[in-house]
Amino acid sequence: MSKIQMTTPLVEMDGDEMTRILWKMIKDELLAPFIELKTEYYDLGLEYRNETDDQVTIDSAEATKKYGVAVKCATITPNAARVEEYNLKEMWKSPNGTIRAILDGTVFRAPIQVKGIDPCVKNWKKPITLARHAYGDVYKNVEIRVPGAGKAELVFTGTDGKEIRQTIQEFDGPGVIQGVHNTDRSISSFAKSCFNYALDTKQDLWFATKDTISKTYDHRFKDIFEEIYQNEYKDKFEENGLEYFYTLIDDAVARVMKTEGGFIWACKNYDGDVMSDMVSSACGSLAMMTSVLVSPSGVYEYEAAHGTVQRHYYKHLNGEETSTNSVATIFAWTGALRKRGELDGISELCSFADKLEKATLSTIESGKMTKDLALITSMQDVTVLNSEGFIKAIRETLEAM
Repeated sequence: MSKIQMTTPLVEMDGDEMTRILWKMIKDELLAPFIELKTEYYDLGLEYRNETDDQVTIDSAEATKKYGVAVKCATITPNAARVEEYNLKEMWKSPNGTIRAILDGTVFRAPIQVKGIDPCVKNWKKPITLARHAYGDVYKNVEIRVPGAGKAELVFTGTDGKEIRQTIQEFDGPGVIQGVHNTDRSISSFAKSCFNYALDTKQDLWFATKDTISKTYDHRFKDIFEEIYQNEYKDKFEENGLEYFYTLIDDAVARVMKTEGGFIWACKNYDGDVMSDMVSSACGSLAMMTSVLVSPSGVYEYEAAHGTVQRHYYKHLNGEETSTNSVATIFAWTGALRKRGELDGISELCSFADKLEKATLSTIESGKMTKDLALITSMQDVTVLNSEGFIKAIRETLEAM
């Protein structure tokens, strides 16, 4: 069989630990035998990020702007322990945060539903897509450890020299202070990405914050969404029979538990981080969730929604067998390949992505799966496969198709 040819490269961002191992297995077993892969490769492994003073992360984001589609492996965001473990020059920022800020995108995450893995919430019949704002809030915060008594103030100095000043707290002893920010421009991009994605996927859109408590910060999000909806999207939504509505985040949490799913739930950065993990875990596994960063300019970056699976990586280094779920990483590749095919008019590439996804789910539905799914499946007498065995089983299914 002749391999499928690509015309424009994908930006390929390699990652860390066990997901890096899976990344190579997926390319070797599921992609390279069928596609003449054309990628512009960037090593976002922590060692090379440290070697390049994180310039490689910036370069990969700029390349994504150039080519329009990227696929990313999970990466380490270092903490103090990682600084020591990898002998880092400094505690480098989250690569995801850096890339998201450069691309000005919104992260859309949806669970991968498969027969035999039933959601914990029994009335969820369709996937719930989480739209996560990818800029600002606690992910670009500034923090101070307060050593003792004193006054903390919030100060803004305009370019004209005028000040706005408010007291945060009169401390009578030690404490902590955190400053967060966002911009009208980023919030507007977030809103437009959400409205466009809802129209593209023909799904209703919810948006939720806590504007009753955060009467300036969160209320600004609410106002911008409403202004953009009324001025640019209301007629389009009505023409397509779609609904947009705003509610408080706590009300949204209560409502979402009683729905059938099949809508987009837009959240601020932290809320989206937490709620996407809740939805994916309730649907079976963090390794069963797609994630795509979409910028208002039409740039796409696909990734798995989970981490680097550190515990399995250490077992792998010790020569022990692992049973690591690679589904989300496979779907990152299929999402990127499908989008590349759509943009370049290569129907064979789109068709291959569809078949690989179908082969992956069919393998699970036939009773062959990794340990995390075997522990929660409603199927009987399933076969638990190791990391490599699961990927090879998918290849057998794919070849049979």
